[in-house]
Formats: sequence, C-alpha cells, structure tokens
Amino acid sequence: MATVNFSVPEKVKREFDKAFAGQNKSRVIADLMVRAVEELRTRERRAQAIDALVARREAKRPVTVAEVRRARTAGRP
Repeated sequence: MATVNFSVPEKVKREFDKAFAGQNKSRVIADLMVRAVEELRTRERRAQAIDALVARREAKRPVTVAEVRRARTAGRP
C-alpha cells in the first residue's frame, strides 16, 4: 500500500471529514482516485472514437440527397 500526501484547503478537509464521518477516509479517497482514472480513460477513448469518425468522414465522398433517398427506399415493397 502506497502513501500519498497532498494539501487541500481547510474548508474542503472539514467538509470531507463531516461528509464521510465514521468511514475509512483513506478508502474513500482511494475509491475516488480509481474513479477519476476510469473517467479520464473513458474521456480519452471517446476522444479517440470521435477522431476516428471525423477522419473516416473526411475520407468518404459526399452522398447526394437522391442517393440517400434511393438507399432508404431500396428493397421496400
């Protein structure tokens, strides 16, 4: 188990201590850190997916309204 030292404003510490009274504060902070890492990785994956979609869109030729209409109605009775 690693030890992490960091400073926070006194007001934040008081509110944290009050909100999580009776709980293992080290566990709470560790859980929040894990969640922050997961959220960061999710944002990074989303950004990569968006970049891939934009790149793909730039590589495709534009489609006319008529082509879209034909594709939508193709195969309908």
